[in-house]
Amino acid sequence: MNETSLPYVEQGDASGVPVLMLHGATDSWRSFEPVLPHLPDDIRAVAVTMRGHGDAPKPETGYRVEDLAGDVIALMEELDLGPAVLVGHSMGTMVAQRIAIEAPERVLGLVLGGAFGQPQANSPGLLELRAEFGEIQDPIARELAHEFQASTTARPLDPDQLAVFVDETQKVPARVWTETFSVFPEVDYAAELAALAPPALIVQGGRDELIPRGERNALLGLLPGARVIVYEGAGHALHWEEPERFAADVVEFSRLASSRSKPRPHASAA
Repeated sequence: MNETSLPYVEQGDASGVPVLMLHGATDSWRSFEPVLPHLPDDIRAVAVTMRGHGDAPKPETGYRVEDLAGDVIALMEELDLGPAVLVGHSMGTMVAQRIAIEAPERVLGLVLGGAFGQPQANSPGLLELRAEFGEIQDPIARELAHEFQASTTARPLDPDQLAVFVDETQKVPARVWTETFSVFPEVDYAAELAALAPPALIVQGGRDELIPRGERNALLGLLPGARVIVYEGAGHALHWEEPERFAADVVEFSRLASSRSKPRPHASAA
């Protein structure tokens, strides 16, 4: 059993719809800090920091998506959380998809923000990131961390908020950057996702420079029941640019997914 202990924050009624939030590469639970204030009490929101990131443990190895998913499944068991709506951003969407494949009984549905197509070897954005961060070294320069995070939005963020994200990025060791970005193009969940076809909401930024429209369509083709929402003015980190709208979309999807999962009463005999 995976024994990596993950930091997390939780809010909302314990009996509310469970929503588990999974951040992108070099981020932490604080990636969802702008979103959390906009969630109502009937959403039990849990935002987690995955291994190698933020204040989570940073083992020497184990940064495949499968490893990250295993940690999160263990946390869900610990918190008795599930079935839940998994809300992922970027790397977090890969982890959410892997959890849906490995533990479908724990998943009400998927909200995939800034998700790459499958197989990911076809993603030029991921290949570019692997090349750029393949030989990064410690310490992580603040200028590099700032440039990386600023590049994920189409519009400038509040400087104080951006500084928080940069602080979290600098907590990630160079070896985690290298291993994490190196495995992304190897991810191919196409066949497994198509067999499951979990309820899904795909949310993309219209000005996302990492993910062209074709990748979004490829993912949609694997999830025929999915719905797509495009935030036309937003970039890759769309939940930072439009946190209130993102929260509203998560709430609407989560309530609907929860209502559909409840067993219907049997009709009484005449």
